[in-house]
Amino acid sequence: MSRIYTRTGDAGETGLFGGGRVSKAGARVAAYGEVDELNAVLGWVLVKAADPIVRDRLRVIQADLFTLGAHLATPPDARSRGHLPPLPEERVTEFERWIDSAEEEMEPLRSFILPGGDEAGAALHLARTVCRRAERAVVALAGEEPVEATIIVYLNRLSDLLFDLARLANHRAKRPETPWQPRA
Repeated sequence: MSRIYTRTGDAGETGLFGGGRVSKAGARVAAYGEVDELNAVLGWVLVKAADPIVRDRLRVIQADLFTLGAHLATPPDARSRGHLPPLPEERVTEFERWIDSAEEEMEPLRSFILPGGDEAGAALHLARTVCRRAERAVVALAGEEPVEATIIVYLNRLSDLLFDLARLANHRAKRPETPWQPRA
């Protein structure tokens, strides 16, 4: 019987793909941990989202995030061993098509909006903020050691997509957006 606990991380270190151990507080672990959290939030969004197109797109993104996480969990010197799935470089262009399609269905934004709406829309807004945090963690890692540029571009465009999917979910649920109105 296989057990979930290994006790190998009890001293505050974790193993990386391709070998080596690092502190759980390190930038690499923070980066792939944030991507993992984003994936979990998207799993929660799937519970809330009824739209089959949104659900299909989120499943594609979840699989991609596992690939991004694998790349982030592999030190640069271990990447040449060829055990990593390829990064979904074409997905950024696909995200842009999905964004354009969503925007064609909605009224253009005329002001900043407050996150909210129906359950799926609010969950997608939360996913967007987690995506931005993941992007910041990956950029921080890239300041310390090499990171494939595709990962940063992917997360940046994904946050744009999640914003528009939140708006689309609210639009289709006939939940109006709440414009931000600064208070004096």
